[in-house]
Amino acid sequence: MFDLKNKVALVTGARRGMGKSHALALASQGAGVIVTDIDLAECEAVVKEIKLGNNREAACFKMDVSKKDDVDRVFDEIIKKFGRLDILVNNAGIFSPKPALELTEADWDKTVDINLKGEFFCAQRAAKEMAKNKWGRIINISSIASGGVGVGFAGAAHYAASKGGIIGMTETLAVEWAPLGINVNAIAPGAIDTPMVAAAQMSKEALDATLAGIPLKRIGRPEEVSAAVVFLASEEASYITGATFYVDGGWLAA
Repeated sequence: MFDLKNKVALVTGARRGMGKSHALALASQGAGVIVTDIDLAECEAVVKEIKLGNNREAACFKMDVSKKDDVDRVFDEIIKKFGRLDILVNNAGIFSPKPALELTEADWDKTVDINLKGEFFCAQRAAKEMAKNKWGRIINISSIASGGVGVGFAGAAHYAASKGGIIGMTETLAVEWAPLGINVNAIAPGAIDTPMVAAAQMSKEALDATLAGIPLKRIGRPEEVSAAVVFLASEEASYITGATFYVDGGWLAA
Protein backbone atom coordinates (compact mmCIF):
# COMPACT_ATOMS: atom_id res chain seq x y z
CA MET A 1 0.00 0.00 0.00
CA PHE A 2 1.18 3.50 -0.86
CA ASP A 3 -0.11 6.60 0.87
CA LEU A 4 -1.30 9.19 -1.64
CA LYS A 5 -3.71 10.95 0.69
CA ASN A 6 -3.88 14.72 0.17
CA LYS A 7 -2.30 14.35 -3.27
CA VAL A 8 -4.05 15.53 -6.44
CA ALA A 9 -3.42 13.48 -9.57
CA LEU A 10 -4.24 14.08 -13.22
CA VAL A 11 -4.49 11.21 -15.70
CA THR A 12 -4.86 12.10 -19.37
CA GLY A 13 -6.57 9.78 -21.84
CA ALA A 14 -8.40 8.16 -18.95
CA ARG A 15 -11.79 7.17 -20.34
CA ARG A 16 -10.83 3.51 -20.81
CA GLY A 17 -7.96 1.03 -20.93
CA MET A 18 -4.76 1.82 -19.08
CA GLY A 19 -5.75 5.42 -18.38
CA LYS A 20 -8.89 4.37 -16.56
CA SER A 21 -6.93 1.73 -14.68
CA HIS A 22 -4.31 4.29 -13.60
CA ALA A 23 -7.01 6.67 -12.36
CA LEU A 24 -8.74 3.98 -10.31
CA ALA A 25 -5.43 2.76 -8.88
CA LEU A 26 -4.36 6.23 -7.76
CA ALA A 27 -7.75 6.83 -6.16
CA SER A 28 -7.52 3.50 -4.33
CA GLN A 29 -4.38 4.78 -2.61
CA GLY A 30 -6.05 7.97 -1.44
CA ALA A 31 -5.39 10.51 -4.19
CA GLY A 32 -7.95 12.93 -5.52
CA VAL A 33 -8.09 12.22 -9.24
CA ILE A 34 -8.81 14.31 -12.33
CA VAL A 35 -9.42 12.48 -15.58
CA THR A 36 -9.33 14.02 -19.04
CA ASP A 37 -10.11 12.77 -22.52
CA ILE A 38 -11.76 13.86 -25.74
CA ASP A 39 -14.92 11.94 -24.77
CA LEU A 40 -16.50 13.70 -21.79
CA ALA A 41 -19.33 11.19 -21.30
CA GLU A 42 -16.95 8.26 -20.81
CA CYS A 43 -14.78 10.39 -18.51
CA GLU A 44 -17.78 11.15 -16.35
CA ALA A 45 -18.45 7.43 -16.02
CA VAL A 46 -14.90 6.93 -14.73
CA VAL A 47 -15.36 9.74 -12.21
CA LYS A 48 -18.57 8.12 -10.98
CA GLU A 49 -16.74 4.82 -10.53
CA ILE A 50 -13.95 6.54 -8.59
CA LYS A 51 -16.40 8.25 -6.26
CA LEU A 52 -18.49 5.13 -5.67
CA GLY A 53 -15.57 2.75 -5.21
CA ASN A 54 -13.13 4.92 -3.29
CA ASN A 55 -15.10 7.86 -1.91
CA ARG A 56 -12.44 10.21 -3.27
CA GLU A 57 -12.73 13.63 -4.81
CA ALA A 58 -12.71 13.36 -8.58
CA ALA A 59 -13.44 15.48 -11.63
CA CYS A 60 -13.32 15.19 -15.40
CA PHE A 61 -12.57 17.62 -18.19
CA LYS A 62 -12.69 17.35 -21.94
CA MET A 63 -9.20 18.02 -23.28
CA ASP A 64 -7.40 17.59 -26.58
CA VAL A 65 -3.76 17.23 -25.57
CA SER A 66 -2.58 18.03 -29.10
CA LYS A 67 -3.80 21.62 -28.71
CA LYS A 68 -1.77 23.74 -26.29
CA ASP A 69 -4.58 26.25 -25.84
CA ASP A 70 -6.86 23.44 -24.71
CA VAL A 71 -4.21 22.12 -22.32
CA ASP A 72 -3.79 25.59 -20.79
CA ARG A 73 -7.56 26.02 -20.46
CA VAL A 74 -8.02 22.73 -18.63
CA PHE A 75 -5.03 23.24 -16.34
CA ASP A 76 -6.42 26.65 -15.39
CA GLU A 77 -9.73 24.98 -14.49
CA ILE A 78 -7.98 22.24 -12.52
CA ILE A 79 -6.02 24.71 -10.41
CA LYS A 80 -9.12 26.82 -9.86
CA LYS A 81 -11.03 23.77 -8.59
CA PHE A 82 -8.32 21.87 -6.69
CA GLY A 83 -5.73 24.55 -5.92
CA ARG A 84 -2.77 22.30 -6.69
CA LEU A 85 -1.46 19.41 -8.75
CA ASP A 86 0.95 16.81 -7.38
CA ILE A 87 0.92 13.92 -9.85
CA LEU A 88 0.63 13.83 -13.63
CA VAL A 89 0.21 10.61 -15.59
CA ASN A 90 0.74 11.46 -19.26
CA ASN A 91 -1.26 8.58 -20.69
CA ALA A 92 -3.14 10.02 -23.69
CA GLY A 93 -1.98 8.45 -26.92
CA ILE A 94 -3.02 6.84 -30.19
CA PHE A 95 -1.78 3.94 -32.29
CA SER A 96 -2.90 3.74 -35.91
CA PRO A 97 -0.65 1.19 -37.65
CA LYS A 98 0.25 1.91 -41.26
CA PRO A 99 3.12 0.83 -43.54
CA ALA A 100 5.88 3.43 -43.65
CA LEU A 101 5.63 3.81 -47.43
CA GLU A 102 1.98 4.80 -47.05
CA LEU A 103 2.29 7.28 -44.18
CA THR A 104 1.08 10.79 -44.94
CA GLU A 105 2.16 14.02 -43.31
CA ALA A 106 -1.24 14.13 -41.61
CA ASP A 107 -0.74 10.61 -40.20
CA TRP A 108 2.66 11.55 -38.84
CA ASP A 109 1.60 14.88 -37.37
CA LYS A 110 -1.51 13.51 -35.66
CA THR A 111 0.42 10.76 -33.91
CA VAL A 112 3.34 12.94 -32.86
CA ASP A 113 1.09 15.84 -31.80
CA ILE A 114 -0.93 13.63 -29.45
CA ASN A 115 1.71 11.20 -28.22
CA LEU A 116 4.72 13.50 -27.85
CA LYS A 117 3.81 17.17 -28.12
CA GLY A 118 0.78 16.63 -25.91
CA GLU A 119 2.86 14.96 -23.21
CA PHE A 120 5.39 17.78 -23.24
CA PHE A 121 2.92 20.64 -22.83
CA CYS A 122 0.98 18.77 -20.13
CA ALA A 123 4.27 18.14 -18.31
CA GLN A 124 5.31 21.77 -18.70
CA ARG A 125 2.09 23.09 -17.19
CA ALA A 126 2.15 20.49 -14.44
CA ALA A 127 5.73 21.35 -13.53
CA LYS A 128 4.87 25.03 -13.15
CA GLU A 129 2.26 24.09 -10.56
CA MET A 130 4.35 21.42 -8.81
CA ALA A 131 7.29 23.79 -8.46
CA LYS A 132 5.18 25.97 -6.17
CA ASN A 133 5.18 23.17 -3.57
CA LYS A 134 8.64 21.78 -4.38
CA TRP A 135 7.12 18.32 -4.90
CA GLY A 136 5.82 16.54 -7.95
CA ARG A 137 5.66 13.29 -9.84
CA ILE A 138 5.38 13.17 -13.63
CA ILE A 139 4.94 9.75 -15.22
CA ASN A 140 5.11 9.61 -19.00
CA ILE A 141 3.67 6.57 -20.73
CA SER A 142 5.96 5.38 -23.52
CA SER A 143 6.04 1.90 -25.09
CA ILE A 144 8.25 -1.09 -25.74
CA ALA A 145 8.04 0.15 -29.35
CA SER A 146 10.11 3.21 -28.40
CA GLY A 147 13.25 1.88 -30.09
CA GLY A 148 16.80 1.28 -28.96
CA VAL A 149 15.90 -1.99 -27.24
CA GLY A 150 16.07 -4.42 -30.14
CA VAL A 151 12.32 -4.62 -30.70
CA GLY A 152 10.88 -3.16 -33.91
CA PHE A 153 7.28 -3.21 -35.10
CA ALA A 154 6.20 -3.07 -38.74
CA GLY A 155 3.65 -0.36 -39.43
CA ALA A 156 4.65 1.68 -36.40
CA ALA A 157 7.30 4.14 -37.63
CA HIS A 158 5.30 7.21 -36.55
CA TYR A 159 4.22 5.60 -33.28
CA ALA A 160 7.74 4.39 -32.44
CA ALA A 161 9.18 7.83 -33.16
CA SER A 162 6.70 9.47 -30.81
CA LYS A 163 7.26 6.94 -28.03
CA GLY A 164 11.04 7.07 -28.40
CA GLY A 165 10.85 10.83 -28.11
CA ILE A 166 9.03 10.44 -24.80
CA ILE A 167 11.97 8.58 -23.26
CA GLY A 168 14.50 11.19 -24.38
CA MET A 169 12.22 13.97 -23.18
CA THR A 170 11.72 12.24 -19.83
CA GLU A 171 15.46 12.04 -19.18
CA THR A 172 15.96 15.70 -20.05
CA LEU A 173 13.06 16.93 -17.93
CA ALA A 174 14.24 14.81 -15.00
CA VAL A 175 17.57 16.65 -15.04
CA GLU A 176 16.05 20.11 -15.51
CA TRP A 177 13.32 19.76 -12.91
CA ALA A 178 15.14 17.85 -10.16
CA PRO A 179 16.04 21.15 -8.43
CA LEU A 180 12.31 21.94 -8.35
CA GLY A 181 11.52 18.78 -6.38
CA ILE A 182 9.90 17.10 -9.39
CA ASN A 183 10.66 13.50 -10.32
CA VAL A 184 10.05 12.58 -13.96
CA ASN A 185 9.95 8.95 -15.09
CA ALA A 186 8.59 6.90 -17.96
CA ILE A 187 6.82 3.58 -18.17
CA ALA A 188 7.13 1.50 -21.33
CA PRO A 189 4.44 -1.18 -21.40
CA GLY A 190 4.75 -4.26 -23.56
CA ALA A 191 1.70 -6.09 -24.92
CA ILE A 192 -1.21 -5.06 -22.69
CA ASP A 193 -4.88 -6.02 -23.04
CA THR A 194 -6.44 -2.65 -23.90
CA PRO A 195 -9.02 -1.37 -26.41
CA MET A 196 -6.23 0.41 -28.33
CA VAL A 197 -4.32 -2.84 -28.80
CA ALA A 198 -7.53 -4.67 -29.72
CA ALA A 199 -8.26 -2.02 -32.35
CA ALA A 200 -4.98 -2.88 -34.05
CA GLN A 201 -6.63 -6.22 -34.95
CA MET A 202 -3.58 -8.41 -34.45
CA SER A 203 -3.87 -11.70 -36.34
CA LYS A 204 -3.70 -15.01 -34.50
CA GLU A 205 -0.33 -15.66 -36.09
CA ALA A 206 0.99 -12.29 -34.93
CA LEU A 207 -0.40 -12.84 -31.43
CA ASP A 208 1.18 -16.29 -31.22
CA ALA A 209 4.51 -14.86 -32.37
CA THR A 210 4.28 -12.12 -29.74
CA LEU A 211 3.48 -14.56 -26.94
CA ALA A 212 6.37 -16.77 -28.02
CA GLY A 213 8.75 -13.90 -27.27
CA ILE A 214 7.31 -13.12 -23.83
CA PRO A 215 8.71 -15.31 -21.02
CA LEU A 216 5.49 -15.02 -18.99
CA LYS A 217 3.58 -16.29 -22.07
CA ARG A 218 0.63 -13.96 -21.73
CA ILE A 219 -0.62 -10.48 -22.47
CA GLY A 220 -0.38 -8.06 -19.56
CA ARG A 221 -3.31 -6.50 -17.72
CA PRO A 222 -3.77 -2.73 -17.38
CA GLU A 223 -3.68 -2.95 -13.59
CA GLU A 224 -0.18 -4.45 -13.79
CA VAL A 225 1.02 -1.26 -15.45
CA SER A 226 -0.96 0.80 -12.93
CA ALA A 227 1.00 -0.82 -10.10
CA ALA A 228 4.15 0.79 -11.51
CA VAL A 229 2.32 4.11 -11.90
CA VAL A 230 1.26 4.12 -8.25
CA PHE A 231 4.77 3.27 -7.07
CA LEU A 232 6.38 6.04 -9.13
CA ALA A 233 3.76 8.49 -7.85
CA SER A 234 4.58 7.69 -4.24
CA GLU A 235 7.11 8.92 -1.71
CA GLU A 236 8.72 5.48 -1.86
CA ALA A 237 10.04 6.40 -5.33
CA SER A 238 11.70 9.59 -4.06
CA TYR A 239 15.17 8.64 -5.35
CA ILE A 240 14.02 7.52 -8.79
CA THR A 241 14.00 10.04 -11.62
CA GLY A 242 14.90 9.93 -15.30
CA ALA A 243 14.23 6.19 -15.42
CA THR A 244 12.16 4.07 -17.79
CA PHE A 245 10.30 1.11 -16.29
CA TYR A 246 9.55 -1.69 -18.75
CA VAL A 247 6.37 -3.56 -17.82
CA ASP A 248 6.56 -6.24 -20.48
CA GLY A 249 6.45 -9.73 -19.00
CA GLY A 250 10.16 -10.15 -19.64
CA TRP A 251 9.94 -9.43 -23.38
CA LEU A 252 13.14 -7.38 -23.50
CA ALA A 253 15.03 -9.87 -21.38
CA ALA A 254 14.29 -12.80 -23.69
